[in-house]
Amino acid sequence: MITHPTADELREALAGIDEASAGDARAAFLARVADNARATLEREAALGPVAAAAAVARLKVLLGGDGGFEALNAELCARLSDGRLSPLDPAVLAHLQASVIDQIAIDQPSYSGLMALAEPC
Repeated sequence: MITHPTADELREALAGIDEASAGDARAAFLARVADNARATLEREAALGPVAAAAAVARLKVLLGGDGGFEALNAELCARLSDGRLSPLDPAVLAHLQASVIDQIAIDQPSYSGLMALAEPC
């Protein structure tokens, strides 16, 4: 579910950091950033497919249609934009909350508010 940067862009950047010369403070900082990025990629590989499948399942029910994540998400955005769905609809809120929780679990699993987010809207 990593969207920006993409997992491939992140891997490419990490390869560039790995090639940088070590020994100075900047290189040490970049190494820590790279370690955090690698951990994010590992969480994405472990949790991303499950989160994406769950999002697709929620969107299919919410929208009454079929398709992949990008198409369904685009349809959700279109319906919210033109008023066919209300952003305050409990089903929309539940989907968005679950999506945010899944993304934070990948991006920032030690975020102190993650448990509070898991409480229903």
